[in-house]
Amino acid sequence: MKYDFAKIESKWQKKWADADLFAAKDNSDKPKFYGLVEFPYPSGAGMHVGHIKAYSGLEVVSRKRRMQGYNVLFPIGFDAFGLPAENYAIKTNTHPRIVTDQNIERFSNQMKRMGFSFDWDRVIDTTQEDYYKWTQWIFLKLFENGLAYRDKTLVNYCPSCKVVLSNEDSQGGKCDICHSDVIQKSKEVWYLRITKYADKLLEGLNEVNYPDNIKQQQQHWIGKSTGAFVNFKLDNEQESLRVYTTRPDTLFGVTFMVIAPEHPLIDKYADQIKNMDEIEAYREECAKKSEFERIEINKDKTGVKIDGLMAINPVSGKKVPLFIADYVMMGYGTGAIMAVPAHDQRDYDFARKFGEEIIPVIKGGDIDKEAYTGDGEMINSDFLNGYTNKKDSIEKMIEVLEEKGIGEKGVQYKMKDWAFNRQRYWGEPIPIVHCPKCGMVGVPYEELPLRLPKVEHFQPGEDGESPLAKIDSFVNCKCPKCGGDAKRETDTMPQWAGSSWYFLRYIDPHNTEALADPEKLKYWMPVDWYNGGMEHVTRHMIYSRFWHRFLYDIGVVNTPEPYAKRSAQGLILGPDGTKMSKSKGNVVDPLDVADKYGADTLRTYILFMGDYGASTPWNENSVRGCKRFLDRVYRIFEKVTEENVHSLDNPLHKAIKKVSDDIEDMKYNTAIATLMALLNDFESAPTVGKEQYVTFLKLLSPFAPHITEELWEMLGGEGFLSVSEWPVYDESKMVDETVEIGVQINGKPKDAVELSLDDDEETAVAKAVALPKIANITAGKNIVKVIYKPGKILNLIVK
Repeated sequence: MKYDFAKIESKWQKKWADADLFAAKDNSDKPKFYGLVEFPYPSGAGMHVGHIKAYSGLEVVSRKRRMQGYNVLFPIGFDAFGLPAENYAIKTNTHPRIVTDQNIERFSNQMKRMGFSFDWDRVIDTTQEDYYKWTQWIFLKLFENGLAYRDKTLVNYCPSCKVVLSNEDSQGGKCDICHSDVIQKSKEVWYLRITKYADKLLEGLNEVNYPDNIKQQQQHWIGKSTGAFVNFKLDNEQESLRVYTTRPDTLFGVTFMVIAPEHPLIDKYADQIKNMDEIEAYREECAKKSEFERIEINKDKTGVKIDGLMAINPVSGKKVPLFIADYVMMGYGTGAIMAVPAHDQRDYDFARKFGEEIIPVIKGGDIDKEAYTGDGEMINSDFLNGYTNKKDSIEKMIEVLEEKGIGEKGVQYKMKDWAFNRQRYWGEPIPIVHCPKCGMVGVPYEELPLRLPKVEHFQPGEDGESPLAKIDSFVNCKCPKCGGDAKRETDTMPQWAGSSWYFLRYIDPHNTEALADPEKLKYWMPVDWYNGGMEHVTRHMIYSRFWHRFLYDIGVVNTPEPYAKRSAQGLILGPDGTKMSKSKGNVVDPLDVADKYGADTLRTYILFMGDYGASTPWNENSVRGCKRFLDRVYRIFEKVTEENVHSLDNPLHKAIKKVSDDIEDMKYNTAIATLMALLNDFESAPTVGKEQYVTFLKLLSPFAPHITEELWEMLGGEGFLSVSEWPVYDESKMVDETVEIGVQINGKPKDAVELSLDDDEETAVAKAVALPKIANITAGKNIVKVIYKPGKILNLIVK
């Protein structure tokens, strides 16, 4: 028998498609299972082996759930707006629509070639008008509820992509898309007020089944801290500088303050600042630096002391100088900080450089050498002197601040509002009209979608403006409120928009009246299990949790959290153990592997190669090993008989339990190893019972569905193995019939004997003394006592 994988795989993919076998049924009486994978960006390069691993995890779970009698929703779609398609379109002078459609078709064919059991009736594409109509609808709801707003600020701007980037998209001072250096640019941009949902996002983590490392990453990203807001009055002025600090207990140690170069107080008091020329020169230098460069901890400390302005320490009454320095940002906190150089190393280094006073207020360390950042007894702190507990010191200081009206308890977050805009063509148009009379007005809901105009020239502008700004027919419009002349918003939404709610659209992808039918949402939500990459557990997951919680708050969805459970796969590394990249020449094309060995071999190897959550290097020898395994599975057919083989029941039922449990724990490699061991047992037996072989095929089916369907059909099975009943183990058949136990002589281990579980004491002793080693020891001696615990120990007391 020859295992012709190419013929078998194409045959069953067609049969599954013709039968629409994997289509989910809305509002079924069956228990539901909603398994979600991160939908791909359809690049021109097509799928890579990382996609196979990302989808295979829940592919196996979804196939098992169907066999367990669940109504399974396992959908796929395409996150297709964004810079990569547009940049490629500009490079090749091809419209992004054409590029995107071609890429989606290529991706779809490749996924079908792998035999993934996606529900192809529910495919979504974020760039289609019937989809982004509802993305715009959600944006308008955010706008109406004060959660979408415009503000002028310094933004991260990529001169290469000619687009404004969020902090998340420009980490390390580099553009996420093209990796060019990012610069700071003053611009009025759109924001989503995600900070309003910070506490809800943190609280929601208590209600979900996420691994601890994912929860911790989200908590760190949101970065909630408790402390105090403190007002430092400007000397000889009525105005105060407001700062936020997590260590108000150190206020007596404040010897100077630092404000952002962009702080409005500088311009307000420019007339009395004696060194404005020096300050303006420094401001110009700061404007050339990215935010990353400005806040980098290990960089050289720079700044300018403001000559003409002083502040007053609110608790000591001492005057303290003001500096401007680039490491203070207007977008973080209040744009001003208090400096406690004795107990903060950055402040310490700054004070040393500029000759400012260093006053210790916590006993410990040697401030002649470095800042002391530990805890200890409070000193030089008036009413706090003698306190040794940081918690009590902070509480006492806040109590005094509030009593005197110079500060109050406060909370801050590291997370900033979400910069929600792109100055590019290939994105969802933001449905806002700017009216000189009415201000910003939302496009009426009945006019959605606000369509992306069809254009020939979609190159970005040179001034940071969207190419839509050049299209008069799009820009010029009438105000929906007053009917007067108005201008459309020309920024488009970032790529994150479409992925912030796509899991809801899968539930009802063709609905023209709502983003999804409420009854269908009640049936399917929440997502039962979401798998994806660790790189998306902060930005994408936090953004989508924010949108979903907002939709819950306004009554659109029925659950506060979108994902009940989340897991993550590890990377597949190149054969050289490094991350795959074209430049290194270590990229493995999944289609090449499937053509050479078969999709089932690729699927099996991907999940057998190592721990699912770990990064593992590609190994061609192991791929061939998985192909040999499937060849052997195919050949076992030749020794199948109607009669079950009693000796195979025990390992078979152990395998049912082990494979079933391992799939739930994502221990796919050990599940496959168990099946390999069971196959060894089958090969060692003279024959294999048909029922036993079918059970084996069912256990293997989620991993290698094509070959198992073929063998099921060859055995005369009716319908599809993929939706047959999942095996259930029989505990009575898992009990070993024999067991090896230690034999002791006078309490000392000497040998081991294999006994049947029902052997009585007399039989056990007879088998033990028949062992050559035991026979030599007991020769000429009497057994005066026997201690026998069946299945555990046999101790012979001899004299």
